[in-house]
Amino acid sequence: MPNRHIDSANELTEGDAALVGGMVLAAKQIAAQEGVAEAGYRLILNTGADGGQSVFHLHLHLIAGKRTRFTLG
Repeated sequence: MPNRHIDSANELTEGDAALVGGMVLAAKQIAAQEGVAEAGYRLILNTGADGGQSVFHLHLHLIAGKRTRFTLG
């Protein structure tokens, strides 16, 4: 969605609020189209190597299809 390169969430500014909101709304629409919205889904935005980021451009992961557990560590 971004029309400029953004490495990660660490590079976002207040001016990017509409962009990030648009990404979340697009994910919501995709979840509905794929039939997973009602059951639930997870959106993940990895930031930095220790945060699991391996592709260094801003993007969301939409995870659905089975019950997920949130874990730390």
